[in-house]
Amino acid sequence: MARTAHPSDHEPRYSLIAAQLLGDLRDGTIPPGERLPGERELASRFGVSRETVRQALQMLRRGGLVSTDRRGSHATLPSSTAEHVPSLDFPLGAQAAEPGTVHRTTVTWETPPPEHAHALGLAPRRPTLVHRYESAAADGSGQRTAVTSFSAVAVAEVEELARYRDRADGTASAQLRRAYDWMRKAGLALHHRDSITRLPQSVRVTRRVHDQYDRPLEITDLVADAQQDALVYEFTLPAAG
Repeated sequence: MARTAHPSDHEPRYSLIAAQLLGDLRDGTIPPGERLPGERELASRFGVSRETVRQALQMLRRGGLVSTDRRGSHATLPSSTAEHVPSLDFPLGAQAAEPGTVHRTTVTWETPPPEHAHALGLAPRRPTLVHRYESAAADGSGQRTAVTSFSAVAVAEVEELARYRDRADGTASAQLRRAYDWMRKAGLALHHRDSITRLPQSVRVTRRVHDQYDRPLEITDLVADAQQDALVYEFTLPAAG
């Protein structure tokens, strides 16, 4: 993004800077959800005042390409594009409803497993929203169990998750299938990293989800009957525009 804006007789300098930043957004130099440099750094890079940078960012905000909050500006996608990003069902490993398959989901407000608390940056013994998922065929085969712990950030910033706090008693069914869509709607870009480890009779999948500020949002441990090699893959879902 180290470019120089050259003013013309017909186009204001802030418009040229906006066009160059737009080029970075479109060619992936600034990925969706990536935090932009601060106004001071951009002003120095382009050799302009901070007010000129603000005007350029305002142009991009009007086009839905940049969002600004208390942490600064970050790249987004136009809403027409973001709406077509395929959503992921929650939790990891959730199976489509099929005849003969039994599903059970619950949510509690409790102290998460120690490894989850560490991954989420939670203080020892601090409770949080914990989701449990179980599924299996009628004969008990193909069993899957998933335990998900949400971070304090996720509960605080995702309105739909926050609503579960007062009724997370482990008795009612928890309909969190659209949890990832809720996170994106709250302006969070989702970076998923799934680690799959082969066990003697099954595989264990650990999913960690961070937002565009590298803040942990959730961690899930799934254990499923399967026979496959270990692998790791990761991807990012942009925030909804």
